[in-house]
Amino acid sequence: MLEAQDISVRYGERLAVSSFSLQLKPHRITSIIGPNGAGKSTILRTLNGGLQPATGELVLDGQPLRAFSRRAIARRIAVVAQEAELRFPVTVFEFVLGGRYAWAASGWGWETERDLIATQQILHETQLEELSGRLMNEISGGERQRAVLARALVTEAGVLLLDEPTANLDLAHQATILALVRQRCDTRETSALVVTHDINLAAEFSDQVFLMKDGKTVASGRPEEVLTPELLKEVFAVRVLVDAHPITGVPRVTPVHEMLR
Repeated sequence: MLEAQDISVRYGERLAVSSFSLQLKPHRITSIIGPNGAGKSTILRTLNGGLQPATGELVLDGQPLRAFSRRAIARRIAVVAQEAELRFPVTVFEFVLGGRYAWAASGWGWETERDLIATQQILHETQLEELSGRLMNEISGGERQRAVLARALVTEAGVLLLDEPTANLDLAHQATILALVRQRCDTRETSALVVTHDINLAAEFSDQVFLMKDGKTVASGRPEEVLTPELLKEVFAVRVLVDAHPITGVPRVTPVHEMLR
């Protein structure tokens, strides 16, 4: 389990996140939603050890996160960034296989048969098999995003941190990606934190939602508790209609665009 205990994060003199707490428990998906500048991505980077909180504590499996080496963190926490950074061309297969590197005993000739089998399985699950031999810098942004998720899943980490995982994806692949995350959490001792601008996807797939504004938590709880017209207007300054999805029953949010007269 990964836990943030009353953390605050600063960029110099600016307070980016204030007194934020959460617990990422196995079998649960937590989403953070809010406008730009709310502190969502800052929280994600801090939970992975990329930023140090100014106050508060991060705890992983009962121990302070700062007590773990970077490799030990990589075995336990996998990150899906908005866009893969590629300094040299690699194939999709090689890129995804690289997610197994944290388990390598040495730096050369490190991949095992288990690594190769796990990579092939994840490519199948994320519908990337036909692209496995293509170079990462030759495929579309949406295909790269699926490869980034595949690289995270192949680590078998117990905590998944996803920053806009459905960015650049069409409707079909948005559902596929989050269904894979949901399945991983349901069938293994895995938890996921999803930062997203898509409120309806958060409602559909999340067990818990954090609504953020100006680095602070405005509300947290089940989607139906948090995604209310009053709270969403407070955070986004937009009037919305919230009703129940006709099939799943989860909250469905529709902005109300009023014409200026």
